[in-house]
Amino acid sequence: MKLFDILASANHNLLRNKARTLLTVIAIFIGATTLSLTNGIGSGIKAYLNKQVGNLGNSNILTVTASNNGAGVGITNTSSGLTKYTPGEKKVSLATAGPNTQAEIVLTQKDINKIKTVPNIISVEPTLTVTPDYIALSSNLSSKYAFTIAQTVGTSDLDMSAGKVISNSDTSPEITIPISYVSSFGFTNNSDALNQKATIGVTNALGKQTTFQATIVGVQQKALVGSTAAYANNALFNELYDVQTTGLPTGTKDAYTSVSAVLANGLSSAQIQTVKNNLSAKGYDGKTAKDQASTIFTAITAITYVLDGFAGITLIAAAFGIVNTLYMSVSERTKEIGLMKALGMSKIKIFTLFSIEATLIGFWGSVLGVGFANLAGRYVNSVTAKGFLKDFPGLNLLSFPLLPSSLIVLAIILIAFIAGTLPARRASKKDPIEALRYE
Repeated sequence: MKLFDILASANHNLLRNKARTLLTVIAIFIGATTLSLTNGIGSGIKAYLNKQVGNLGNSNILTVTASNNGAGVGITNTSSGLTKYTPGEKKVSLATAGPNTQAEIVLTQKDINKIKTVPNIISVEPTLTVTPDYIALSSNLSSKYAFTIAQTVGTSDLDMSAGKVISNSDTSPEITIPISYVSSFGFTNNSDALNQKATIGVTNALGKQTTFQATIVGVQQKALVGSTAAYANNALFNELYDVQTTGLPTGTKDAYTSVSAVLANGLSSAQIQTVKNNLSAKGYDGKTAKDQASTIFTAITAITYVLDGFAGITLIAAAFGIVNTLYMSVSERTKEIGLMKALGMSKIKIFTLFSIEATLIGFWGSVLGVGFANLAGRYVNSVTAKGFLKDFPGLNLLSFPLLPSSLIVLAIILIAFIAGTLPARRASKKDPIEALRYE
C-alpha cells in the first residue's frame, strides 16, 4: 500500500463513525480557536504599539542617563546611609520629603561631549523639561487650559490626524496638539485647528509670567502611548525653557537628568546594542523608545501566555479524545487489522495508517479553528473600529500574522500525532492469527 493509498484509507476510516470523529474534531476546533484568538489579541495590540512607539521617540534615538551601576553614579537613598562624594558630580532631588529622599546624577556639557565620542552617535541634545502655565487660542484668551508640552528630538514619528509633524528645521515657533484638544478649543473638525495661533504662558523662577505665540501645524492621532502632550519644535521649546529657567541658581539650567543621542541612520539591532555597550562602558545607560515601552510589551506577552494556558488545557482534553477515538477504532477493526497483516501489510504501515488518522483529526480541527478565528477576528475588528476603538484608528484588536497561525496548526497536528501513537502502536503489534479469530 502506497502512501497516497494510506492517506485515502485513513481519511475514509475517519468517516466510519462520523459522530465520534466530529466530536473529537470539535474539541480540537475549540482549542485551536481559543489559542488563535488569544494570540490574535496579543499580536494586534503589539502591532499597534510598535506603530505608535514613535510617540515616545524615533527608533534611532537613545535616551541617555547616568548609569545606576557606575562608581558613585546613579540613584542614591539617604535612608541607606552616606554615599561617597565624587568631585564634579551633580545631583538633582527626585523626592524632597521624608527619610527616603532620592537624588539622581545629572548630566552636564562635559557628559554631553563625552557621549558624542561614542561611534555612530551623530548628535546629542539635552532633554529639557518645560512646565507651562496654560495654553489658549490667541483669538480667545479668556479660555485657558492646563496642558503638558514635550520636546521634539530628531525626526518625529507621530501619527497625525491632520496637518504635518513638527520639523526642527523650521525657525518659527510651531506645535502639534493631541486630537483631544480640538473640541476643547471649539473646532468642529481637526483641519480647522491648522494654522491657528496658540498662546502659551510660562512663569520663571522669579515668578514673572511670559507669553509666547506658536502656530498649530498638526493634530496628533489618539494613541495608547504618548498622545496626551502637545509637541513643540526646538525654536519654541528652547524659548520656553530659557524663560522658565530664568532666576535659577548658576549651573542648574545646564544640568539635565537625561540627554537624547541621535544615532546614524540604518543601524542594525546589533550595532545599536554596540552603541549601548559603549555608553555603558563610559558610565551611561542608553535606551530606545521601544526599550522604554518594554514593560508594556512584557505585560501583554504575560497575559497572552496565561490565556494560551487555558487554550492548552482544552487541547490536552482534545488529545485524550483522540486517544479514546482511535482506541475504540482499533478495537472495532481488530479483524480488519488481522486481515491486512495476513495480506502482507507491515507493522510500520499499520502504525502509519492509524497515526495519519490521528494527524488528520488534528489537521481538520486546527485548520477550521484557525480559519474561524480569522473570520471572527475580522468581524470583531469591524465592530470595535466603529465602537469603543473608534478614537484609535489603525488599532485592530485581533491580528493573525501568517507565521503564528501556521505554528498553531503545526503544533496541534503534532499534539494529535503524539496522541495517536499509543493506539497506532497497539494496532501495529496485534497478532494476525489472534486478530482474525476476534469476534
